[in-house]
Amino acid sequence: MKKVILITGASSGMGKETAIQLLKEGHIVYGAARRVEQMQDIVNDGGFAIALDVSSEQQIINGVAQIIKEQGKIDVLWNNAGYGLYGAIEDIKIEEARRQFEVNLFGLARITQEVLPYMRKAGQGLIINTSSMGGKMYTPLGAWYHATKHALEGWSDCLRLELKGFNIKVVILEPGAIATEFGDVLHQPILDHSGKGVYAKLAHSMAKTMQDSYGKNNSSSPSSVISKTISKIINTKQPKTRYRVGKWAKPMVWMRTYLGDAFFDKVIMSQLK
Repeated sequence: MKKVILITGASSGMGKETAIQLLKEGHIVYGAARRVEQMQDIVNDGGFAIALDVSSEQQIINGVAQIIKEQGKIDVLWNNAGYGLYGAIEDIKIEEARRQFEVNLFGLARITQEVLPYMRKAGQGLIINTSSMGGKMYTPLGAWYHATKHALEGWSDCLRLELKGFNIKVVILEPGAIATEFGDVLHQPILDHSGKGVYAKLAHSMAKTMQDSYGKNNSSSPSSVISKTISKIINTKQPKTRYRVGKWAKPMVWMRTYLGDAFFDKVIMSQLK
């Protein structure tokens, strides 16, 4: 069944790959991102591109209004926009930390608020929130990023219970290491924040580990893993609450859950050389 789907963070990586896949399946797809010029391939494949910064109240209102005007509904909202702020807690300015929450949590919450009245009116809907295996575990120098994802996990659980009576489903996507620009984008900021001073050794180790972990040889393809998973969620009548997919996601979260803090600390620090 053809559905109207809004995807934030669709200018690259998981969002773009999945948007193109969903268009091939016959859905009506709106890609939303700050870098609208990087979504031309979505448009070329029959989709739509909206300039939307999730930290902009007016752009959120305008973007949702455009889709409702053109399609009359939004069946699926995939909250996929986000980024990682990495560096030692001591080194990162609180203004930067606030910005991390503004994009990864509050912007996501605001666009969800804007879409929900239309889903309730339709008597159905699906909201997919991109968390991370990092929403269930932790690494050094990732405190603010992990904090947003841990918060998103709890926020999504509350939302799911609130929307049960309206036939609106809430699903949490928890990707592991996916071959996107995530690792490359983080490399220099880690060094910019903490590459000098008392955390320098840790920062350089973490930067190298992030690059290696998200490289093509050590991570999962967004087209083969994420696209298929999102398609499955959308086309399943009763999707699961959580989908933990991609390299390292299941084993890392399993270790964090069942083997205790001290053991997990040793596992994480053993990867930083």
